[in-house]
Amino acid sequence: MAEIMTEEAGTGLDERAFDEAVRFTSDLIRLDTTNRGGGDCRERPAAEYVAEALSDAGIEPVVLEKERGRANVVARLPGTDPGAPALLVHGHLDVVPADPAEWSVHPFSGEVRDGVVWGRGAVDMKNTDAMVLSVVRAWARTGARPPRDVVLAFTADEEDRAWTGAAFLAEEHAELFEGCRYAIGESGAYSFHADGGLRLYPVAAGERGTAWLRLTARGRAGHGSKPNQANAVTRLAEALARIGRHRWPVRMSPTVRAALVEIAALYGIEADPGAPGFDVDALLAELGPAARLVAPTVRNSSNPTMLDAGYKVNVIPGTAVGHVDGRIVPGGEEEFRTTMDELTGPHVDWEYYQKGRALQAPLGTELFARMREAVERFDPEGHVVPFCMSGGTDANQFSRLGIDCYGFAPLKLPEDIDYQALFHGVDERVPVEALHFGVRVLDHFLMSTA
Repeated sequence: MAEIMTEEAGTGLDERAFDEAVRFTSDLIRLDTTNRGGGDCRERPAAEYVAEALSDAGIEPVVLEKERGRANVVARLPGTDPGAPALLVHGHLDVVPADPAEWSVHPFSGEVRDGVVWGRGAVDMKNTDAMVLSVVRAWARTGARPPRDVVLAFTADEEDRAWTGAAFLAEEHAELFEGCRYAIGESGAYSFHADGGLRLYPVAAGERGTAWLRLTARGRAGHGSKPNQANAVTRLAEALARIGRHRWPVRMSPTVRAALVEIAALYGIEADPGAPGFDVDALLAELGPAARLVAPTVRNSSNPTMLDAGYKVNVIPGTAVGHVDGRIVPGGEEEFRTTMDELTGPHVDWEYYQKGRALQAPLGTELFARMREAVERFDPEGHVVPFCMSGGTDANQFSRLGIDCYGFAPLKLPEDIDYQALFHGVDERVPVEALHFGVRVLDHFLMSTA
């Protein structure tokens, strides 16, 4: 079996690499790195685990902290051509919270049951961290070297503001990423099952920008039994209702247009998003489940998510605060800002709590072609398509260094596992065979990138 896998990948992967991908995933899940926001997280144990795994393979890691316990790991693997542009491979070590009472297994057990690894981080994204570790350790054992420098970054704080993670690395340690022209990270190259057995592998070549907002309504404080036309809670509620109901106009980026064309073609539909009168919603209705890959990214969005007002039921507060999760398509920032001014009205102020740029990466590159080839080599019946992520990742921070970033964390999943639903969901899990597939694809891609 080891010889077959070595031949498939063409680099010297051995049986141990596949076993390690599973073990590392399980071990990292057991290290509880829950990020509750506001600095309430400690990634240090996972960072130390990663650093030790790299050191044991003769790879020299650098562990960096902006704040105590919020650790990041960076390492550079020299390629055979020092003049070639370097490639950044990044993954985060923190995870979102999980309530054990809602899960079939404990979310931090890392249990391997019936060929499946269970736990928070199994797909977001300790599995990818583990696959990357297993691949580079296999290279170290076999003496294989990639054609270009590969820079590894395992980051803190991706699930909140990246303040102690990728933002810290990009702003204060940019020299570690010298020469990096491209990057691959989370949320791409996973199998998506559409109608009629069609299996898609969306590779992210863009992200909507993050626009997390804090709204503050001001009014006249008073007794809860008295009429009050300047009630801050009412003003906030009305503004949030307007925001939540707003239907944003269509604004399609080049990545989204390309995704529509390629997915539609697989359905036998000829689509021309640039044609006058093109109706994107009508096309999406014809694409069945595959529409889920594109529908969130054809326009801006704004969803009220949090409320904070008052301190006693019979007291009308003078202020009320709400939060909105806004996302902005490439080129949609001005529209978002002016629309939000209109929707909030004269009695509610708003500000950015967290702001990230919308991203686009080129599709007509040799790099994207090699990502497509690597996936389809190991799943000839699969179809790689470009897409734009509806949310954001650490790519937003690394892009500030002039790096074109893609979502490429390959997994071949069975039809009964919905990858997108497992992100931040209950009973997060990943099949062992999916990890093995990811190891093969990552190894082949990283070794074939010229």
